[in-house]
Amino acid sequence: MSLKNKEQDDQYSPPSRIHLEHEEESCNDFQQFETNDQCRPYPRIHLEPQEKPDTNFKQFVIKKLEKSCQCSSTKARNIIFGFLPVLQWLPKYNLKKNILGDVMSGLIVGILLVPQSIAYSLLAGQEPVYGLYTSFFASFIYFLLGTSRHISVGIFGVLCLMIGEVVDRELYKAGYDTAHVAPSLGVVSNESTLLSQTSGKICDKSCYAIIVGSTVTFMAGVYQVAMGFFQVGFVSVYLSDALLSGFVTGASFTVLTSQAKYLLGLSLPRSSGVGSLITTWIHIFRNIHKTNICDLITSLLCLLVLLPTKELNERFKSKLKAPIPTELFVVVAATLASHFGKLNEKYNTSIAGHIPTGFMPPKAPDWNLIPNVAVDAIAISIIGFAITVSLSEMFAKKHGYTVKANQEMYAIGFCNIIPSFFHCFATSAALAKTLVKESTGCQSQLSGVVTALVLLLVLLVIAPLFYSLQKSVLGVITIVNLRGALRKFKDLPEMWRISRMDTVIWFVTMLSSALISTEIGLLVGVCFSMFCVILRTQKPTTSLLGVVEESEIFESMSAYKNLQAKSGIKIFRFVAPLYYINKEYFKSSLYKKTLNPVLVKAAQKKAAKKKIKKETATLSGIRDEVSVQLSHDPLEFHTIVVDCSAIQFLDTAGIHTLKEVRRDYEAIGIQVLLAQCNPPVRDSLARGEYCKKEEENLLFYSVYEAMTFAEDSQNQKDIYVPNGLSFSSD
Repeated sequence: MSLKNKEQDDQYSPPSRIHLEHEEESCNDFQQFETNDQCRPYPRIHLEPQEKPDTNFKQFVIKKLEKSCQCSSTKARNIIFGFLPVLQWLPKYNLKKNILGDVMSGLIVGILLVPQSIAYSLLAGQEPVYGLYTSFFASFIYFLLGTSRHISVGIFGVLCLMIGEVVDRELYKAGYDTAHVAPSLGVVSNESTLLSQTSGKICDKSCYAIIVGSTVTFMAGVYQVAMGFFQVGFVSVYLSDALLSGFVTGASFTVLTSQAKYLLGLSLPRSSGVGSLITTWIHIFRNIHKTNICDLITSLLCLLVLLPTKELNERFKSKLKAPIPTELFVVVAATLASHFGKLNEKYNTSIAGHIPTGFMPPKAPDWNLIPNVAVDAIAISIIGFAITVSLSEMFAKKHGYTVKANQEMYAIGFCNIIPSFFHCFATSAALAKTLVKESTGCQSQLSGVVTALVLLLVLLVIAPLFYSLQKSVLGVITIVNLRGALRKFKDLPEMWRISRMDTVIWFVTMLSSALISTEIGLLVGVCFSMFCVILRTQKPTTSLLGVVEESEIFESMSAYKNLQAKSGIKIFRFVAPLYYINKEYFKSSLYKKTLNPVLVKAAQKKAAKKKIKKETATLSGIRDEVSVQLSHDPLEFHTIVVDCSAIQFLDTAGIHTLKEVRRDYEAIGIQVLLAQCNPPVRDSLARGEYCKKEEENLLFYSVYEAMTFAEDSQNQKDIYVPNGLSFSSD
């Protein structure tokens, strides 16, 4: 297809320091350069490559081992201080400057964590006390091992949901009856009397539930520590912001669905597996006539109090020194109302039940359960460390300090491994509590100790006072805290404007996480986002380039006006790696924008045959003038320059494609030059024997250098005569 050079009449200045001026030209001819003015002699650039050291793999491994195994007091000190960052920052702690902010933020986060820990225990299928244990141990361990000064590590709703799904499945396998008393209710009642043999000991339903939860938590922590040890934190880069946001929003719908039965006072089995969200709503509507009116009224009253106050907290957070702990007030008021009103005895409302004080003896996870939960722990570990690392890096950048991603994986890993021996379940950083912590003056990890002390006070003294607390109140607290994730829908128009691909990834991940399952939704989101990356490179942008007047800058002629095309030379840019997926697209795009050498060669052969046939025939002596012209006339251009600046790498198929393109064009007298190849591409071309030693002049360090070389070589041949003839694949 011939290059169109007709310019528009209006003026255009691209957003750069070089301004392109409009010139009148003929629509039939290419714009020309004056050799003396713009095509000045341009010397070839010769760069001598660095000599690569002759590395022996065995020697390399031995050297690394010797370096790693060296023992000295300095190295031992660095290892200990690196593993326990608290030893580095605590001696330098500015007590006068930081203590007030840390104490204030720790107190407020601790007060907020008390009702949330109890509420999220239901989501994880556990007794309320286990949520308090989890938040206590996570806060204290992260104080010792964490490098972020601001994130709040503790219970996170999505992880609780994933833990709860595993717990329900294993309870069902163990033969516990979930039809009447859902394991997530956490009520020790006469109905839950089934016993099971676990590790040689008799264990009731709540006991077995925490064994399953602590075992899957232990495995998740092992995975996270292993990822830190092998420094595979790069895995988190496959979880883009759009993917994580869509996953959390989709999981939030599942969380909301799982808590709806508590708001209505229904005793329903928790649905798990594919389509659990739809199944749960079917069960709810089938049993809607069994709604406990007392629980429903309590839920509505709590919603009417919590939603407006949460909105006020957000709207006036800049004016408030600390957010109003409305959740704690609601929990206290609801507990008092339930206790003195005897709602459980009169209206059969579900309550939290007995919450023991103190700590239970430590107990190892059930090793026999590991094969059952090992796969589930993978998704939990990845989500946990991805959210923790992303939040820690975000707040570190905001406040001007650095965090160590691998150390963060160690920290969150041990926040799961160690507590799993103390009847706890999985934890990670949580955005909502982190924002509260930051806004209330947090200065260091010391605020985590204050939070742990608040939880310790509750565990030792206050916990039994929540005996009469209705579960509908806890369900409302959980649902209200989903507002942030559900508000992501408001950001979709802006996301669509910035990146439509990210918006599609968000929707696919959100829908699959909500409608299929959380684990499968995460896998679908990762696979789909990687597919989108491949799709972008499968059909990338291609264009013919023109040069900015009086410069050596080349840009796309389809994107900018007033660019000059050099007569006899086509400059082609391919904006993607060249590999097996897009090799055919590279060829078809190049042929479409220049000409198809295979068709030209076939036309030349056909014309030559016709010519020979006409010359040998004696029918009136008339020659086929068109065939003679096709056989002998020169082509429209003599050189193709491929701008390789946007080609990050080549594989074997890409090298073969370049060889094939070069061979086909040379067969019709057109030379192919490569310009601006980066070092990895040059190495690939050398290993793939793209050109012989004496043909290395086909590779250039700039497009302008390649263009000048093509002009000089053509001037020396002095055979180029433009005729406007074009053989296009169109």
